[in-house]
Amino acid sequence: MIKNSVLKGVFLVGLGATSYGMLATFVKIAYGEGFTTPEVTIAQFAYGILGMLIINVFQKAKKGNDVVKASKKNIFQLMLAGTSLGMTSVFYYLAIKYIPVSIAIILLMQTVWMGVLFEMILEKKIPSTQKIISVIIVLIGTALATNLIQSKVDFDWRGIVLGLLSAASFTTTMFTANRVATHISSAQRSLFMLLGGAIIVFGFALTTQTTAFNFEIFMKWGIVLALFGTIIPPLLFNAGFPLTGIGLGSIVSALELPVSVLMAYFLLSEKVNSIQWFGIVLIILAIVIMNVNFKKKA
Repeated sequence: MIKNSVLKGVFLVGLGATSYGMLATFVKIAYGEGFTTPEVTIAQFAYGILGMLIINVFQKAKKGNDVVKASKKNIFQLMLAGTSLGMTSVFYYLAIKYIPVSIAIILLMQTVWMGVLFEMILEKKIPSTQKIISVIIVLIGTALATNLIQSKVDFDWRGIVLGLLSAASFTTTMFTANRVATHISSAQRSLFMLLGGAIIVFGFALTTQTTAFNFEIFMKWGIVLALFGTIIPPLLFNAGFPLTGIGLGSIVSALELPVSVLMAYFLLSEKVNSIQWFGIVLIILAIVIMNVNFKKKA
């Protein structure tokens, strides 16, 4: 029975990671059709909030008073945590404008070593040897995956900086999301975090959108972006991680990296050579090493 629940958790987390891995390619295609970053992010968050509202109403109707209500303090904390979610979307989608999707996702995966750094600073924990080895492997894998060893590589520095900023904000999201109001339903937590993220997204749109807003984004890409970016992944992760545990769940969620690169390879015709694939494998290996318990149980 336990094995079946773990297998179910692996399936849910894997599906969520696959869903999120497809997102950047859809954004890049939307850019190709003339849509802007503010239009893409607003459409995604607007439909995402609407979808989460419907899910919460459905849960309330089904469970009635059994649903634990979020307090005003919980709502404020979750919305504050959600601001980093909004920043992740803005930074990541801006990065995609300047660099290939396959490179942007690799930069986003720098959350592996950033998470270790955050833990060391915030919780005053000295990283274990296992984590230090993982960080070194990630850095080597990143150098290979971004093709830095070839002198011909010339990436727009804006994309690199924005990609690293997206990783930093995503690391913040993971830290806060796993510590704030964990006693309420995942649908409520997702809703309030999206509302917090929407404040950042709408503020960004108001200050950067210089042309008339193209409302066609809602018809063409809004629902797709919301489903794959703000509805499916958080719901599946919140349902799957309790069954797999953080360690196994983190390993399975690394599927996001190869899925994103493969989507960019097939749909956007981005070139990925064998050295880059080896670098991607190293990054996934580092995630495995970081989350596997090598100590033998007594």
